[in-house]
Formats: sequence, structure tokens, C-alpha cells
Amino acid sequence: MSDSSVQPVAEVTPGLSQIQRVTNVFTAPSKTFSDIKNGNRSWWMPFLISAVCTYILFFAITSKVTWATVAENMVRMNPKAEESMSQQTPEQREMQMKGMRYGTEYVFAASPLLFGLGFTALGALVLMGTINFGFGGKATFGSVFAVWFYAFLPGVIKLLLGAIVLYTGMAPESFNMNNFAPTSVGSFLSPQDTSLGVYTLASWLDFTTIWSLILLGIGLSKVAGVKRSSGYIVAFGWWALFLIVSVGIAFARS
Repeated sequence: MSDSSVQPVAEVTPGLSQIQRVTNVFTAPSKTFSDIKNGNRSWWMPFLISAVCTYILFFAITSKVTWATVAENMVRMNPKAEESMSQQTPEQREMQMKGMRYGTEYVFAASPLLFGLGFTALGALVLMGTINFGFGGKATFGSVFAVWFYAFLPGVIKLLLGAIVLYTGMAPESFNMNNFAPTSVGSFLSPQDTSLGVYTLASWLDFTTIWSLILLGIGLSKVAGVKRSSGYIVAFGWWALFLIVSVGIAFARS
């Protein structure tokens, strides 16, 4: 009997470990995203790292600033909000400040679940639909979901920088919840002396965000099997859309 019908067994390349994928995001991102494309879609490590860093900043704010001061700073650094607050009765002001304090604290505490899981799932659906139907990709929800978590790992740098700034002596009254780390153009501007539209635009120009969008574009192109330029168009296109809307609203309010 001829052996010509016997097919050679393909060599199976072992997938990367979680630590290798995290490390490669910063040194060789294509390796991480290729591993995800090959079916290794576990995302718990970047989720855990992001959650831990979020709570490091949370406890830094709680111990070094307090959430009551965070709320007061949010009003003081927003001329419109400060003007509106000055027209309220002491009872109304106290109630609103309390709502801002606890609302900000609880949302921040819940952000790993609200944004880490909920927003990522929604974002993965939108990106999958865009790259597949707009650019002929073949990405799956699970692969895009995993790509998102790894692509946004540079955000932990911002979280840790925010905590470091607080623990090294930042004055509580100087803490700005909208720019808690020196990673954006907006963090070097005064919100009181800059128009809301310009300040919003400057705050969107954040180097950790741009870094993450570059990684997201690479990851999308890998798992969808399309050109890298297509991945960049999807990643930066959605970012630009949200930027335009946010800045437009800010200019309208200023």
C-alpha cells in the first residue's frame, strides 16, 4: 500500500505565556497579537494588571487627597460649575457636593468592571463590525476583546504616574481628576485659565492613549487579517470621532 495518502503532521507551535504576551505588548506587539490570532485569547492577565493599578491610584486619592477634596476641585477648576454652584443655597450646594463626591468615588471604584469589562465588550463589538464589514476582515469577537485588553495596557503607566505624583507630595488642592497624571497636553494647562474647548482638546492628546491606539491598530489588523493601515484607520477613526464630538460639546458650553 502506498504511503502517499498519509499527510504529515503539522508542527504545533506552543502559545505564549500570559507574562510573555504582556511583555511583548511593550517590546514586540506583533508577537502578542499573532498569538491571539492563533487562538490564545485569554485576557485575564491584562485585566488583572489594569485593575490592580486602578486601585493603587484609588487608594492614593483616598489617602492623599480625599474624595471630598476631589469634588471641590472639580467645581473650582470648572468656572461654569463654580458659577452655578454659587447661585445655590447652602443646603443645595451641600447636597450636590455630596452627590459629586460619592458618585465620583463609586464610579472610580467600579471602573474595572464598568469600563474594564462592560465598555470593552461594547467596544469590541463595534471594532469587530467596523474591521469586518468595512475592510473585509475576519476577526472574531473573542480575539478583538483580547486585543483591546492588551492594547490598552499602556494606560497602567498613567495610573501609576498618578499615584506616584500624589505620594511624592502633590498638594491636594492641585489634584485634577480629569488630568491626574502628566501624560497629556491638558495636564500642563490651567483649566481655569484655558477655554473649555481648548482644554478638552488638549486633554485628549494623551501619549498613553495614542500609544494604545497604535497597538489597537496593529492588533486589529493581525486578528482580522487585513492591512495594518486598515487597523489604524479603524482605531484612530473612532477615536477622532469621539474627540470631535467631545470638543464640539465643550466649545458649545464655553
